[in-house]
Amino acid sequence: MDATPHLLIVDDDREIRELLSRFLERNHFRVTAARDGKEARRAWSIGHYQLVVLDLMLPGEGGLEIARWLRGQDDVPIIMLTAMSDETDRIIGLEFGADDYVAKPFNPRELLARIRAVLRRTGESNERKQAGDSRTIRFSGWTLEPTRRRLINPDGVEVSLTGGEYDLLMALLDRANRVLTRDMLLELLRGRQAGPFDRAIDVAVSRLRRKLEDDGRNAQLIKTVRGGGYVLAAEVERV
Repeated sequence: MDATPHLLIVDDDREIRELLSRFLERNHFRVTAARDGKEARRAWSIGHYQLVVLDLMLPGEGGLEIARWLRGQDDVPIIMLTAMSDETDRIIGLEFGADDYVAKPFNPRELLARIRAVLRRTGESNERKQAGDSRTIRFSGWTLEPTRRRLINPDGVEVSLTGGEYDLLMALLDRANRVLTRDMLLELLRGRQAGPFDRAIDVAVSRLRRKLEDDGRNAQLIKTVRGGGYVLAAEVERV
């Protein structure tokens, strides 16, 4: 089988599709490009992809709808292309399960670095799942099964997690009762430092709190440390 990572690029701008296809292929990726949701769905049905680069603003079916559809198909990593300096777009994209984002206009080398970082994290997570510590993790009545990436609530009901939510939860569990700053979490999860207005981690924590039924205004499990970051305040047992 071809071990070269296969990427799906979804963007209605022909020049961007062609530029990225050439650039990424020169950097040892296979690339399939689609201009809209219809072409993206068709490409998905006949290919197997390790990552999707998805423009948020698409004609007809928008990037958010495609991201939601992709999340229903597979836990494929998604990097969103968003409008320059539009924080709202970035937050919405992350809310819908994107693993990272790049603001337009962008340097292809920056996108390449983000792609490699996301694939590296995905690969490391899969390796942990296959060969790493496979013990079941229990905390505050919740159960996480790393080998199956399953989160079970105290009532025994499975709660679905995106790849980014799972990685964030694992990072917090591995460092339970330690304060992790936003920069530390971004470095752990995305391999980059936070900008002065970067709310990516805040959005990811808010999403995870909802999954854990942890009221953000009075969170008891993932606590906010003013001026510091976040801490998972729970006893963690591996069995």
